[in-house]
Amino acid sequence: MGNARNLAFWLVLLMLVVALFNVIGGNQTTSASDERDYSEFMTSVDAGNVNSVYINGEKVTYTLSDGTELYAINPGDDALARTLVEKDVTVKGKAQRQSGFQSLLITFLPFVLIIGVWIFFMNRMQGGGKGGAMGFGKSKAKLLTEKSGRVTFDDVAGIDEAKEELEEIVEFLRNPQKYSRLGGKIPKGALLVGPPGTGKTLLARAIAGEAGVPFFTISGSDFVEMFVGVGASRVRDMFEQAKKNAPCIVFIDEIDAVGRARGAGYGGGNDEREQTLNQLLVEMDGFEANEGVIIVAATNRRDVLDPALLRPGRFDRQVTVPNPDIKGREKILGVHARKIPLGPAVDLRIIARGTPGFSGADLANLVNEAALMAARVGRNVVTMIDFESAKDKVMMGAERRSMVMTPEQKEMTAYHEAGHAIVGITLPKCDPVYKATIIPRGGALGMVMSLPEMDRLNMFKDECHQRLAMTMAGKAAEIFKYGEDQVSNGPAGDIQQASSLARAMILRWGMSDKIGNIDYAEAHEGYQGNTSGLSMSAATKELVEDEVRQFIQDGYDTAYKILTDNTEAFERLAQGLLEYETLTGDEIKRVMAGELPHVDEEAEDAKDADKPSLMAVPKTRKRKVEIVKDEDVKPDEDEADKDA
Repeated sequence: MGNARNLAFWLVLLMLVVALFNVIGGNQTTSASDERDYSEFMTSVDAGNVNSVYINGEKVTYTLSDGTELYAINPGDDALARTLVEKDVTVKGKAQRQSGFQSLLITFLPFVLIIGVWIFFMNRMQGGGKGGAMGFGKSKAKLLTEKSGRVTFDDVAGIDEAKEELEEIVEFLRNPQKYSRLGGKIPKGALLVGPPGTGKTLLARAIAGEAGVPFFTISGSDFVEMFVGVGASRVRDMFEQAKKNAPCIVFIDEIDAVGRARGAGYGGGNDEREQTLNQLLVEMDGFEANEGVIIVAATNRRDVLDPALLRPGRFDRQVTVPNPDIKGREKILGVHARKIPLGPAVDLRIIARGTPGFSGADLANLVNEAALMAARVGRNVVTMIDFESAKDKVMMGAERRSMVMTPEQKEMTAYHEAGHAIVGITLPKCDPVYKATIIPRGGALGMVMSLPEMDRLNMFKDECHQRLAMTMAGKAAEIFKYGEDQVSNGPAGDIQQASSLARAMILRWGMSDKIGNIDYAEAHEGYQGNTSGLSMSAATKELVEDEVRQFIQDGYDTAYKILTDNTEAFERLAQGLLEYETLTGDEIKRVMAGELPHVDEEAEDAKDADKPSLMAVPKTRKRKVEIVKDEDVKPDEDEADKDA
């Protein structure tokens, strides 16, 4: 539709230009070589060489005795006709009267062209929006219909409390007498707050599918334009449309784009955004009541919203949409798994237990990745192996199978990851080790993944100190094995994580006896774990850095002691990683004890042949990795800079 409109505009513009040239050009078809000076024309008249003359305005066309037709331009000789009659020259003429259409066309066509071009470019700057250039102030809210894909509350899982609050709003729209008979009033607005990917927009679509009333949807950024006042006009127009369709629901996604606190930030804020917010506040709860219009908004930045927007009367309910717990994750997996064929051994509860902290969007992506992996290998159903592979890809990144590593790099990576795993298994408050691998994934040369046994709600001081020890175990392992002079830059990411955790313990969580229970990060918006810009004295800042250094050093010392006390298990695990490359948590414990990761026919054959070996590796577990010698390839400094 938009392309056809643009094509029609350009065709009309071209026709107007052609018409303008035709009118201005008139009948000027005579060649420029036939033009003569007016004095030459009068000389020919005086000499009697002109037989006839045709006068058309300033243009005088004359025919000579030999039949040659020429023309001249009259500079303003009013006596020309009298002179020609006196010389017995035949004179013809045309009255110089332009039609009204021609006069209007010549007068107004340039202005029409200018206005047309201005409208076109302004329409393009407005993104071809509703109403074009003359509709800047029109609302861009779209009426959602079932043709867009109907979503109901059955498609929303894992956030039962949020569903209940919103189901009540839907019920109010369906049966208002049930509540109004006791004096209850319909809520004017509901604010959905939660991390990204938790299903806020999906909940809003479910409300639209369940309510059976008109549902308008708009983004917060659609209000704000380059011209001051446009956003406020669009708010007014949106509420006018909503009142005409009441009872209805208006959904504003990412409301923080327009609802930020007024006067905040550098320079005192933004005039256009603040005017838009002021108009929104008035429309939601001003002198005129909006009966039957419910505003549902979503944001993951409640802290930046204006306090006037959050008060009852505007947003009566603030519905928290958190990351789902284990039961919620199982239900969400069940919703997304409806669309794919599952193998008989697939247990969604096991998958839910292994995905703590996943949002609804993460789980949807996990199911999709599992389906793609099953299709890639030609399976007819999705199995648990596909879900495990998809989980590894989502959590640790895709395997970089083409990466070339020297034997020394691979060995150091194995000892580095073995250090993480040994300390993580030894310390009781660390999350259980889920998997260790020395296969490069994402930006890391290797990785140890830990997963909590249940959803974590709190972080305790002893847990933080043990997590610091596990984080610094990679560097401790390298120094324990190769000495301080041979430590690599592989632990760079570990040091960064440990520093961030230590600063959070000291600056935010009050876990330092020397610093005390003061939140120094509270006043610094955008705190990223550094102390620059924090409101503290130089002495306190120095004390904070000393505490951060001490916390990290204590973790390193703990890790080094564990490696010293478990040297044999440390060596076994490192060698096991070199041979198997990937070990799960139970396999790590068996390898540390000097056993095979698992029992299979090949291992039994080796045992029967009196060839006991820790590294009797099943062929099914082998994976070929290209190994080169030092002289064949130079170590990649950029890859070595990644955290193992």
